[in-house]
Amino acid sequence: MELPSDALGGQGRLRQAPESFLSHELVTAISSDGVNSERRGLLRGALAAALVATSARAIAGDGGDPDIVRLPEWSRSLGKPVASNPYGQPSIYEANIVRRQSPGLTQTDQASVAFTPLQNLFGSITPSGLHFERHHQGWVDIDPRRHRLMINGLVAQPLVFTLEDLLRMPSVSRMHFLECGANTAQEWGNSAVPTVQYSHGMLSGSEWTGVPLSLLLERAGYDRTAAYLLAEGADGSSMTRTISMESALEDALVAYGQNGEMLRPEQGYPLRLVVPGLQGVSWVKWLRRLEVGDKPYATKDEASHYVDLMPNGQLRQYAAIQEAKSVITAPSGGQKLLKHGYYCITGLAWSGRGAVRKVEISVDGGRNWREARLEGSPQSKMLTRFNFDWVWQGESALLQSRVHDSTGYIQPQRAQLVAARGTRSIYHNNAIQTWRVGETGEVDNVQVG
Repeated sequence: MELPSDALGGQGRLRQAPESFLSHELVTAISSDGVNSERRGLLRGALAAALVATSARAIAGDGGDPDIVRLPEWSRSLGKPVASNPYGQPSIYEANIVRRQSPGLTQTDQASVAFTPLQNLFGSITPSGLHFERHHQGWVDIDPRRHRLMINGLVAQPLVFTLEDLLRMPSVSRMHFLECGANTAQEWGNSAVPTVQYSHGMLSGSEWTGVPLSLLLERAGYDRTAAYLLAEGADGSSMTRTISMESALEDALVAYGQNGEMLRPEQGYPLRLVVPGLQGVSWVKWLRRLEVGDKPYATKDEASHYVDLMPNGQLRQYAAIQEAKSVITAPSGGQKLLKHGYYCITGLAWSGRGAVRKVEISVDGGRNWREARLEGSPQSKMLTRFNFDWVWQGESALLQSRVHDSTGYIQPQRAQLVAARGTRSIYHNNAIQTWRVGETGEVDNVQVG
């Protein structure tokens, strides 16, 4: 069964196994809490056998499948030439999988947000065309021949680089997640947005290519006593952010590439700063200047925005690191389970301080936890896909995920985070997300704790 995206942000896809897929062995190997670890080997074998058997019956069934026994028109005609589509586009049947804006979230069209449809994606890489966007004064398409990057401040030799200069320098490619500091902002209060696209969609993962920032700073002869760096963008808002020198020297890039091609204009073409683990606003787009300094710059965008209002009324400033976080993307808000049986609970986990070490799933609102499977080898400061086997028999369920990162940090319950931060914040919400599955199969967003 496949569910199309709706006008509120997309229900996404849920694929349930056919009834014949659920043998007695499978049902007993998968409890309502997940896979019985003692029978995991049996489960793997039963799944493989069921897939083969189901496929064979579908082909040999009474009357036959008309889409098998009668060739469809596309198998009886010539296809389109390569020249008809010089830059590849998604299928017309996937036209509903798009980024979406949230009405009323920003003041103008230029100061806007476009949310990634997390419920429709697979793996950990976000297609460039679905990468979330956040603009403070609209996006610009800069002529790369006229763009310049300056390094000044506490340096022995101020320098100016063209894009051609940077393309000739040694480069690296690394995979990292990018998350806006305001992601999940609307979950702080008592309201709950309907889908994961709106609750967590200011999040994406990409392969970034560029020149290590440390190499450029070394070439300029930066002052070894300097503690901070000011990054400035070339857009109309002149976005400026203070970056610690520690972060700048650790793994930051001056990037020109994303997912194997040049940056898209809305992602900062021709140059953007990549500072893994830090909130998205620190990844300054259309990067034109880096100034080395000895103290935070307290610019307009970090004195009045991206600060945390604490319970005592004070503002917490320069809290740039994105703490460990996870979210179930299917089943998730706006989706519906149409039949009882097996489902694969899936989602994403990440940490701005290191790699994902473990993800746990609860189907009863956090009373009991079972470990999920991680896809591949988790990479530092990158999205990790997790999966969990679950049989739904029509009972109400509260689905949650929590991540443990390589530093030992464990994602907090909402009550824990609210106790420390209150409910008046906008930024840096990494609380455990809860999706409620009703007896009818409807999935919605609820707050637990």
